[in-house]
Parts: sequence; C-alpha cells; structure tokens
Amino acid sequence: MKNNHNLKNIKLVLLDVDGVMTDGSIYISENGESVKKFNVKDGLAIELLRCHGIYTGVVSGKASAALTSRCEALGFDFIITGCKNKLPKVNEVCQSLDISINEIAFCGDDILDLPVMEPCCVSFAPADAHELVLKKADIVLNGIGGSGAVRELADMILLSRLPSLEDVYRPLLTKIAADDVVSLEQ
Repeated sequence: MKNNHNLKNIKLVLLDVDGVMTDGSIYISENGESVKKFNVKDGLAIELLRCHGIYTGVVSGKASAALTSRCEALGFDFIITGCKNKLPKVNEVCQSLDISINEIAFCGDDILDLPVMEPCCVSFAPADAHELVLKKADIVLNGIGGSGAVRELADMILLSRLPSLEDVYRPLLTKIAADDVVSLEQ
C-alpha cells in the first residue's frame, strides 16, 4: 500500500462496475437478458465529479446492454467493457487525456482490478471487496459495492480540495437551482 497518495491531484476517477457500482449480482431474465441494480447515490457522484472538472470512466471485465446503458446515461467520459486485462486500456485512457497514471483514482473489488490498483495515485475498494483487494487498496471505503461506495469516494476526493461538504455540493446545487439539469442523471 502506498502512503503518499494525494487526492488533490486526481484528474480522473476510474471504476470497476460489478461489485463497485453494483452489489455484484446479475439477474438473468427468462429470455437471457442480464439486469443489474445500480444506486442513484453513486450516479449523482459522477455528476458531482464532473462539476469539479474531474474526468470519470469505467473499466469493466463484463459487458452487457444494461451496463452500457447505465454508463452512457451517467455520461462517463470513458466506457470500457468486456476488458479482463485492464491496465493496457487504462494506459490508453491516460494517453488520450495526456495525464499520468499517477493522476488516477481507481476503485475495484476483485482480482481483475489488482494490476490497475498499484500504479494509480490512489486505489479504493468497497468494504465487501475480495480479501486480496482489501489488502492492496490504499483506502477501504465504509460502503459496500452498489450501496453508495462511489458517492463516498467522490466526497472524499472533493473534501481533500474543499473545506466542507457544502462547498463540495455548491456547484451541483447551483445547477439544480438554475434548472440546468437536462443532463443530470441519478
């Protein structure tokens, strides 16, 4: 585990999906379609990060119509699905943004995420992540996957830059008050 992570320097937040944005469950309908449950608190976290100029993305080992639909609705800057070897894709994202991997916060919950966790500035894991991921994570969140862990991560990063939650949420509340919410998705 790294001791010198600096949340203030984060320019991109990348997330695994299953087990981070969801509880890891996959529901299969009678016609074989997969359905996933997402938490609106986490969805609002993506807009909050965007309000503060932080890029967002997902790098998921799974691919499904439900996952793509949710990620597109939330307006992630990068949506990478069906990717088991995540680090090369993360490096491509860095190149496209002209940033260093040291400017990325990554949240993962399972062993596919381990290779990405080490080189990032800071790695997060939901409280119910796999034991090896919990050991590797710089920060273990209080929340479990699919139950607001992404919101907790966003608040933590933004509180490293601003003095209070009121300051963190002010840009988002200003958008809401101005009825500038056409693109706002929970």
